[in-house]
Amino acid sequence: MGEVKVHGIFAGPFNKRVELALKLKGIKYEYIEEDRSNKSDELVKYNPIYKQVPVLVHNGKPICESIIILEYIDDTWENNTIPLLPKHPYQRSMARFLAKLIDEKLMGAMYKVCYGKGEEREKGCDETFEVLKYLDNELQNKKFFGGDSIGFVDIVASYIALWFGAIQEAIGMELLTEQKFPKLSKWIDEFLCCRIVKENLPNREVLVPLYKAQFAAATQKASS
Repeated sequence: MGEVKVHGIFAGPFNKRVELALKLKGIKYEYIEEDRSNKSDELVKYNPIYKQVPVLVHNGKPICESIIILEYIDDTWENNTIPLLPKHPYQRSMARFLAKLIDEKLMGAMYKVCYGKGEEREKGCDETFEVLKYLDNELQNKKFFGGDSIGFVDIVASYIALWFGAIQEAIGMELLTEQKFPKLSKWIDEFLCCRIVKENLPNREVLVPLYKAQFAAATQKASS
């Protein structure tokens, strides 16, 4: 199906979604590491508006934004293994809704938790709990959000499975616990134990010091 390239950054949760989807589909690709402080001419050309990763380049044509890329991968390689998105229109809509909930409301709430103070941080915690509770209920008795196999929502929620925990440790807070969110915690264990996931996501031990340094730098900048 032609040449496939992925522009990303080290341990980036958004480009890892794209890579995980390609791996699940069995699609070979070339990974191109980008430098946030010195973005390549190719990245700027392919994503001139945001100038951000991830960018998927398929046969010379760029696709931007991880959610859009996931849908493109599923549509382009629909005959490769199990589809990422459900076939039923309602289920597809719900999958898109959950992805949007994670990317916008949950990540927005976590930004307040990490960088806010006082009431803003408390509000971020409340919003985080609200989303986590909703996702916990959505799992019901399913192994994955996609059912018996990893699907679209599971890939998007990889942020919760790995990066969320690293952020918790870096800021010294426990927001997602097994006691509070048993189904979500069980899903995390199932997801991270999958061979393809283990082989293609970074280690939490690598992420924690990165986040600690990032938060420390932000704190120092705010106080200077």
